[in-house]
Amino acid sequence: MTAQTLDFPVPAALGSLENYVQAVNRFPLLSAEQEHDLAVRFRDHQDLDAARQLVLSHLRLVVAIARGYLGYGLPHADLIQEGNVGLMKAVKRYDPDRGVRLVSFAVHWIKAEIHEFILRNWRLVKVATTKAQRKLFFNLRGMKQGPGSLSADEVTEMASTLNVSQADVREMETRLYGQDLSLDPGVDDEEDAFAPIAYLAAPDAEPSRHLEIAERERLASVGLAEALATLDARSRHIVEARWLNEENPATLHELAAIYGISAERVRQVEAKALQKLKGALTS
Repeated sequence: MTAQTLDFPVPAALGSLENYVQAVNRFPLLSAEQEHDLAVRFRDHQDLDAARQLVLSHLRLVVAIARGYLGYGLPHADLIQEGNVGLMKAVKRYDPDRGVRLVSFAVHWIKAEIHEFILRNWRLVKVATTKAQRKLFFNLRGMKQGPGSLSADEVTEMASTLNVSQADVREMETRLYGQDLSLDPGVDDEEDAFAPIAYLAAPDAEPSRHLEIAERERLASVGLAEALATLDARSRHIVEARWLNEENPATLHELAAIYGISAERVRQVEAKALQKLKGALTS
């Protein structure tokens, strides 16, 4: 069977991860000759059907690799999806004339994409930001011999093997195996139980916050006084009587009686004064 006649049926709807795994396991494996022919067609002629056959024939490899990363608590389907991205990158960069099978070349790209996905999403914390920390993150689980904490000998051996410090090994073990702690009390906790959130200071309890609020209030008061000073006496009195007398604000009719004008005229003076104040406060 030649590369041109390979049959790669793709179901229209797989429905579940289990169905997907069964489907990719049915895709035929390629011989070295078929793989080389397809890779040459894609490299030299940008034959997308050849690239599709190369990808589909290696999807089972992605499933197998992704299964090895289930211990990080991320969905298997998401790991497979990221691994598939790595596989497609590998197919795009694969050179069939180097004498290396695609399966060997693709492993690196598949793992690289899965590693990046785990580091971006695991507990939503950046647990590994340097090359040494990444090496620790992805090797500590496999090198650890038992369920308990690492012994001094294990720490020494691991640090030597991975060329990192013993402190780095201890720190990564704490990050990986430390239990998450909820800030809020659980629904079954007693009423007098205190969760960590109870010990956090309120946002407005900091001295700097108090100073900030006091300064803002002072500036607002000074600014308002300066803005009021720009009004004529009648307009200023109307605004103060209507808006700054919280206990007993004056009505339009009361002010109309004081100035011997209509209530509508008082409203017009008030509106003009407020507009002028707004301009003074925002300038």
